[in-house]
Amino acid sequence: MAGKNLVGPEVDALDLGAVFRALADEHRRSVMAQLAADRGDGERGCNSFDLPISKQTQTHHFRVLREAGLIDEVDYGNREGVRLRRADIEKRFPGLLALLETEPPGATASHG
Repeated sequence: MAGKNLVGPEVDALDLGAVFRALADEHRRSVMAQLAADRGDGERGCNSFDLPISKQTQTHHFRVLREAGLIDEVDYGNREGVRLRRADIEKRFPGLLALLETEPPGATASHG
């Protein structure tokens, strides 16, 4: 069964402010770092991410990332998948994914 694609803005409409606001949260940065490290453009299930937060909170974070144009979501009814918009991000913000990949896990978890 084909899923319903939930897509964000077109590549030329990606806004740096919206991207920065989306990446300001450590859990969203963690999702992006995990997707960037995968090196492929494959789809991952929403539950495949190592996030210590509720399902409802995860749903919120995925929506913020999609609305910022960083991921696309696919709704299959009984599950959802996410796909990194790697080519669009690299075209609009070259080097951003490489920066996310180098961030150590949990680097922002403790604020001094």
